[in-house]
Amino acid sequence: MSVKIRLQRHGRKQSPYYHIVVADSRAPRDGKFIENIGYYKPQTVPATIELDSDKALTWLEKGAQPTDTCRAILSYKGVLYKHHLNGGVRKGALTAEQAEEKFGKWTASKESKVDIHVENFKKSLSEKATAALAEETKVKQARAAKLAEKLKAAEDAKVAAIIAETASAEETLVAEVSEAPVVETPVAEVPVVVETPIAEVPAVVETPIAEATTETPAE
Repeated sequence: MSVKIRLQRHGRKQSPYYHIVVADSRAPRDGKFIENIGYYKPQTVPATIELDSDKALTWLEKGAQPTDTCRAILSYKGVLYKHHLNGGVRKGALTAEQAEEKFGKWTASKESKVDIHVENFKKSLSEKATAALAEETKVKQARAAKLAEKLKAAEDAKVAAIIAETASAEETLVAEVSEAPVVETPVAEVPVVVETPIAEVPAVVETPIAEATTETPAE
């Protein structure tokens, strides 16, 4: 029986994740499997990989053949390198201690490279966000300038229309005034004031008061 280490797809559309399984090569991709040895999610940076390295190494030593993607995952996690070192130990090319030392150095170097990759990715995201913000600001400014131009043009057109309407009204008024007939209104005659002579006041004749007579009463 040919055994493969391969991925088994799960998740919804456009958001997949995968189980790393050991399965019969004749079984369907998402069908029956022998053992689940890990988990892989490619959407994150770096990719999320949970792998039982010892089980993967054991299956490799038993002759299991990884698919291309699984081979890249096993290489990334150091399983293939450890499998190579174990082959050297079996052949006597190096001791187990030397193999462990080499693997430790490789792991430290790999972690450093991963950290650098993550930092570069974050920096790239920051630069892209800054560039996108600058571009968005530029577009907004261009839109604002264009809108201001439209408003100014509309205002100028409105003022010009008012001026033209006023001039037209004035011209119409002048034409109406010039064409209207002139009607002369006769001036009313001023009545002649006849002075009435004031009647002479008759002279007052003073009548002398009669002297009173003294009468002797009868005895």
